[in-house]
Amino acid sequence: MKKLIFMLFLFIGIAAQAQDKKIINKPTIVEASCGECQFGMKGKSCDLAVRIDGKTYFVDGTTIHDHGDAHAEDGFCNAIRKASVTGTIEKNRFKATSFTLVNEK
Repeated sequence: MKKLIFMLFLFIGIAAQAQDKKIINKPTIVEASCGECQFGMKGKSCDLAVRIDGKTYFVDGTTIHDHGDAHAEDGFCNAIRKASVTGTIEKNRFKATSFTLVNEK
């Protein structure tokens, strides 16, 4: 009986972890900006974030400084930009495998 209960909890734990991970393997257009300055997220400094399906996530795999001056007129701290991304959402963070700004002109 103890083994059955243990297996049940193990299965529930694995299933819960699987639901916390979302894979984006086709290039998807998302909003990208400074999480603190533009998206109102709690943080310690200016950090890159994306908005996917109305929810915001800090980004791992690239930084706010990898894409120009964050404090320029069209920088992430002053504007919300579009980006084409792939990666996974894990533990409430977006882990980017690709991140390319989309020219909106």
